[in-house]
Amino acid sequence: MTKANYGYKDGSGEYFITIDTDLCNSCGKCVEVCPEGVLEMAENELDPLGDEIIAKVSEEHRKKIKYSCAPCKPGGKTKELPCVKACESGALSHSW
Repeated sequence: MTKANYGYKDGSGEYFITIDTDLCNSCGKCVEVCPEGVLEMAENELDPLGDEIIAKVSEEHRKKIKYSCAPCKPGGKTKELPCVKACESGALSHSW
């Protein structure tokens, strides 16, 4: 099982989106439903010899996931995380 962790840890907690690259089926549904544009489809960085396209966190959002994902976190605009709900293969999770 190969997992890609995108995010950071600071004094207030750990803020990561984890994508299990073995489970990601490249459907792109998580990208479509993300209202903040945090996710994108790109080559699997963990497999440089492969040409597999998977979901990943865009470079722009990696150091500000806590803020980018805030509208979707419980207590924000929605009750369920749209990206996690859209991921039928269960490849995507948030750490907080």
